[in-house]
Amino acid sequence: MRQLLLLLTLLCLTVTAEAAVKTRVVEYKQGNTLLEGYLAWDDARSGARPGVLVVHEWTGINAHIRQRTEMLAKLGYVAFAADIYGKGIRPTAPADAAKIAGIYKNDRPLMRARARAGLEELKKQKFVDPRRLAAIGFCFGGTTVLELARDGADVNGIVTFHGGLSTPTPQDARNIKGKVLALHGADDPFVKADEVAAFQDEMRKAGVDWQFVSYGNAVHSFTNIAAGTDNSKGAAYNEKADKRSWQAMKVFFAEIFK
Repeated sequence: MRQLLLLLTLLCLTVTAEAAVKTRVVEYKQGNTLLEGYLAWDDARSGARPGVLVVHEWTGINAHIRQRTEMLAKLGYVAFAADIYGKGIRPTAPADAAKIAGIYKNDRPLMRARARAGLEELKKQKFVDPRRLAAIGFCFGGTTVLELARDGADVNGIVTFHGGLSTPTPQDARNIKGKVLALHGADDPFVKADEVAAFQDEMRKAGVDWQFVSYGNAVHSFTNIAAGTDNSKGAAYNEKADKRSWQAMKVFFAEIFK
């Protein structure tokens, strides 16, 4: 009987912990553009805690990004998924996504401004400690958070998951204030060896505290289960790389937020 009561108690505690994560859609602006982000936090916790900005893939804020934002909340962070594209702009077809992402890839000041707007909105949220901030990004979002860092944003750290690493202004790496963790698929056909080498050279020349982790047998989009599992397509989910990269992020956060 005592074992049954203990089991029921543990079950209740687990359910309570799950229910403590709250989410809401947040409208905000960059200039005259209306943006719509996604906020998640653990309502059972009290007091200030680190804030984590999350930047989406080329399809905009989707189920994968909302899930990652909620996962961060469960870890004890206030997480905010920034909207780079604008409210209602959520392309689904690859051609449309490539076209919209290309606007920002070809206009890095605009990309940086949208990321900055997201960071400022995160800092406004209840419980966020503005002295402890990080930004993570997936694919297009990885490129974006690196540009945010190169723009001199006050963040403790940046994590890019299978993100583009190149930039038209590598000299801006001298503006990076936090540490950088790049998590890469070793067989990624979209971010090739020469781009990786240029990124590493950029980090070295700027004196950045950086880490680069390459996951074997992983291609682009290795964290997104919706990408399927066919590596021949160039973008595919890889369970091992997904779990290992998320764990690497957690270790990195423990270091920068200690």
